[in-house]
Amino acid sequence: MQSGISASQELKTALGSLITSTSQRGLLATIQNETIVPAGTIAASSTFASDLSALQPHLQPNAALYILLRRADSPSSADKRLVAVTYVPNAAPVRQKMLFASTRLTLVRELGGEHFAESVFTTEAAELTSEGWEKHLKHEEQANPLTAEEQSLQDIKNAEALESRGTRGQGLAQAGNLTLRSAAGVSEALQALSQGSDANLVQLRMDPATETLCLVSSTTVVLSSLADALDPREPRYAFYRHDDAEASIVFLSTCPSGAKIRERMLHAASRGNVVRLAQAEGGLQVAKRLEATNPAEVTEAAVLAEFRTEDKTESKGFAKPKRPGRR
Repeated sequence: MQSGISASQELKTALGSLITSTSQRGLLATIQNETIVPAGTIAASSTFASDLSALQPHLQPNAALYILLRRADSPSSADKRLVAVTYVPNAAPVRQKMLFASTRLTLVRELGGEHFAESVFTTEAAELTSEGWEKHLKHEEQANPLTAEEQSLQDIKNAEALESRGTRGQGLAQAGNLTLRSAAGVSEALQALSQGSDANLVQLRMDPATETLCLVSSTTVVLSSLADALDPREPRYAFYRHDDAEASIVFLSTCPSGAKIRERMLHAASRGNVVRLAQAEGGLQVAKRLEATNPAEVTEAAVLAEFRTEDKTESKGFAKPKRPGRR
């Protein structure tokens, strides 16, 4: 699997029992010691919709969970395919969110994609009630099915949404209202940048193994060579001191499409906290932000346009030109 986590043999055996059982509606699973293991079963009493009520005691507000459900009301039904639900509540630890979200599609493939009719990502317990499922069905009727790549990108957006709602990790260092681990040298490099050191570009990255913000480099570059200084293969956060009258700080976020899905998700989910850490611990005042897929988009013209836009807007009322990346 992309995250290095695999399904246990016990889970595969339990799945087989679910498919053929006359008494089971669902199978619960969780991640323990880098392995996905069974965590209980849901009994079948009547219809799929009514049996969803039995899930509620298992849905905690701060713990992610995999739920494999048999849609058919009888194991003799011609369609024996299942629904794979990934429940990732907003208050779950950051590491848990990343692991469950990045592993959900590969879990289905490892258990046998032919067994599953659909894969559902949810953050609210209310979505796993008969009423919530009815809304899901109506939404699915209106939505176009996603490809695997589109689904992966949607997962990244889900991770961003969780971060923007103020997610909190466990055992993380705090600065103000942010929660983010940072390795040695990060704060010092940001402080030096703020204080006008010779180095005008500080690059950082999230280490996916430890979910820690690490210092990549602190260097001096000319604006025309800025794009060349950024890694074209891995996601990067960069703080660049622009040589204008105020020595303005530009925050750059690049996330190449060729990077691993887990790296992209962790990068997206941590972006806001990285900026807040730079402000709280580094004393930086971020004047502009540029977000791009590939470093090649961070051109000299793109950076200069960020600073010229305000002048044009104030003097002539021109609309801001389209930027190379998302703000």
